[in-house]
Amino acid sequence: MAQTRLSCRECHYINHADSQTCENCGSSSLTEDWAGYVVVTNPTDSAIAEEMNVTEPGGYALKVR
Repeated sequence: MAQTRLSCRECHYINHADSQTCENCGSSSLTEDWAGYVVVTNPTDSAIAEEMNVTEPGGYALKVR
């Protein structure tokens, strides 16, 4: 069975289910309550990354509650 991944409330980065802090920004505010998923491979050339203020490649939640 797949584990629920956690999204950071600060930067929306998707983390492993057993994470205590965000692998991207270091925040400890993680939640299972998120929706939508976008993978950013090249943040410098991405309009979506610019809109979401993403500077690092990776998977991000579109909506975090």
